[in-house]
Amino acid sequence: MEFDVRQLVSLHYFEFAKDFIFSGERHDFWEFLYIDKGEIEVMADTTGYKLKQGDMIFHRPNEFHSVWANRKIASNAIVISFVCESPAMSFFEGKAFCLENHERNLIAELIRYGFAAFEPPFDDPTLHDLVTKAEAPAGVEQLIKIHLELLLLMLRSRGNAMPGTKRLSFTAKERSEDEIVRRAIRFMEDNVQRNLSLEEIASRLHIVQSHLHALFRQKVGMSVMRYFKNMKIETAKLLIREETSNFTEIADRLGYSSIHSFSRHFKNVTDMTPSEYARSVKARVT
Repeated sequence: MEFDVRQLVSLHYFEFAKDFIFSGERHDFWEFLYIDKGEIEVMADTTGYKLKQGDMIFHRPNEFHSVWANRKIASNAIVISFVCESPAMSFFEGKAFCLENHERNLIAELIRYGFAAFEPPFDDPTLHDLVTKAEAPAGVEQLIKIHLELLLLMLRSRGNAMPGTKRLSFTAKERSEDEIVRRAIRFMEDNVQRNLSLEEIASRLHIVQSHLHALFRQKVGMSVMRYFKNMKIETAKLLIREETSNFTEIADRLGYSSIHSFSRHFKNVTDMTPSEYARSVKARVT
């Protein structure tokens, strides 16, 4: 069998506002996004795409992907994710398509059957848990599977020379990278009291560690962990100036194992001990 869809994971129909942003996710199953109306920018790992009405893009398992509306047009999109381990699925890696009329009709049928088979909501991007309706028509889920496999077969039958719509968008790439850095910084700010690792931050953002490291070097000019350590010290300096906690309490509050490790790190960053910094603050106001 060329394609064997084992499971339908999620089915969504989105009506995006013109400034909608979905900052991204990564999961271990296939997904496609179809633009039913308007224009959308998509990030697939490190490649940006600009997709228009009638376009479709596939995301392979474990590929980081995010979505932006273009801030000009309110758009509608269909997203279906599924499990298919057939080797032929490799054909869809890194590919976008402009669907023909009969293929668009299959998409319409998929959505119609999906609405009949499953309970809403269909517009929650984080929802990957379909609930079958008690009154769902007999055989409707099998019809979804058949139509999805038929769509895959039709697209595959075009061959490698199919008319492509691989519309590269450097704007989408730039927006995605900036958003990843902003999310990483926000996560570090919210967890400045903890001892975060690069692995944990990257996992939270659903991004490969090496890619996050490279983005920070490019956008911020330093490594992720150097930025986080500096953030801890800036927080410590603020707490010292507020004079509401002693050095031991500050060290504990920021997740240091001891006052000694805190003092050593503080001096490495500022060339002053915490005590010297506190005296310098008082000297500036006297």
